[in-house]
Amino acid sequence: MKKKDKENFKKHLTERLKDLLNQAGNTVSGMTETKENFPDPTDRAALEADRNFMLRIRDREAKLIKKIKEALERIETDTYGICESCGEDISIKRLKARPVTTQCIDCKSKEEALEKALGI
Repeated sequence: MKKKDKENFKKHLTERLKDLLNQAGNTVSGMTETKENFPDPTDRAALEADRNFMLRIRDREAKLIKKIKEALERIETDTYGICESCGEDISIKRLKARPVTTQCIDCKSKEEALEKALGI
């Protein structure tokens, strides 16, 4: 992979990481500041459902944050863009679609087919 490509991916991943961390901070402050009192149980249930939904989103984003940090570490160690299964280069097209990926499209397809066959 070209140095310019790695720099572009590093910049993109760093910006995405900053955005996710800012959103996480806003969620925490938003949930601690809200002290609404709803006499109607339906309104209270709607608020709780919204909060639960937001927490599920943030949980998924926390996993993405971890993957982004790992990808940034791979960039620093010059292992970014190399499939961890077969050792071949991951295409730039795939990395643009999923910059945190650790597998080439062929290895990932095989893994997903195996998971499907095993019912995982």
